[in-house]
Amino acid sequence: MNLRRIAGFTLIELLISLAILGLLATVTVPLTQLYAQRKNEKLLHSALIEIRSAIDQYKKASDEGRIARVIGASGYPPKLGILVEGVIDQRSPNRQKIFFLRRIARDPFNPDNAIDDADTWGLRSYASEANDPKEGADVYDVYSKDKNIGLNGIAYKFW
Repeated sequence: MNLRRIAGFTLIELLISLAILGLLATVTVPLTQLYAQRKNEKLLHSALIEIRSAIDQYKKASDEGRIARVIGASGYPPKLGILVEGVIDQRSPNRQKIFFLRRIARDPFNPDNAIDDADTWGLRSYASEANDPKEGADVYDVYSKDKNIGLNGIAYKFW
């Protein structure tokens, strides 16, 4: 009797193929997660630089007398949103506004899309300590509210 061989995969070939796919998946999933974390860390770093630079520009303009300041105030913005809203330039003859940011970047590690971009950040006032930041009458610095640790071993809160 001459039986024709049926083309197809044997059970062994199928199991070996699934084992190889499983092994590849265990390698690629962590790499994909690492790539996403690196991307978010780059976004966090650039957002912190941008916001902190705008806060410093506001303080400089305040020290130069371009922004009206209440007696006893630190000269830092009273709220984060004012960097986008702008303030009236006291030296401008036609009272033009000074703008420090086009928009406030979101904290990339904050998953809640329902809240405003400015509210994704933790705020530190001039009167608070660096290792224990607290909100106050002004915005001296911003930090991420995320409790995780970055790839560099430093918690995002202290970046």
